[in-house]
Amino acid sequence: MKKIVVIGVVFLISLFILSACVSDKEESSKDESMHMDHTSSGEVPKGLKAAEHPTYKVGSKAIIETDHMKGMKDAEATIVGSYDTTAYVISYTPTTGGDRVENHKWVIQEEIKDAGDGTLEPGTEVTIEADHMKGMKGATAEIISAEKTTVYMIDYTPTNGGEEVKNHKWVTESELSPVK
Repeated sequence: MKKIVVIGVVFLISLFILSACVSDKEESSKDESMHMDHTSSGEVPKGLKAAEHPTYKVGSKAIIETDHMKGMKDAEATIVGSYDTTAYVISYTPTTGGDRVENHKWVIQEEIKDAGDGTLEPGTEVTIEADHMKGMKGATAEIISAEKTTVYMIDYTPTNGGEEVKNHKWVTESELSPVK
């Protein structure tokens, strides 16, 4: 009887450890799929034109008022580029598998395959050419909303530590504020 109890306890402990490992792996996988490629080459999509009269000029500083990623909100940004375009909030399932990404900000007009010049309506199904996140390029996405705006490419150091992020794409004008 004592032997059966010991075997049962060992079995339960093994199940507990195994389930904890699987849970951690799933959580880690979810986190990895949600991380954006913080630093990019700085290349801009073909056809994207520099803004003629941006609020924040290239080389100037601004405060980031959004939290697309941890450590972004309240960080000081250096403006690397400014462009007038339409920015979209999209939802898509990564081409690499995993959970659907809901309400991703931002993909711009020039990063959508065959988008043309007109603003795309919410509900429109599109193919994404951007690769801001793993599994984004080539994904089929749904347009959630659109905003004609100036978008900015920025450099910043996360407020929660870590290396400087270079050429982050994109923040909109409303997501920045002047340095005080």
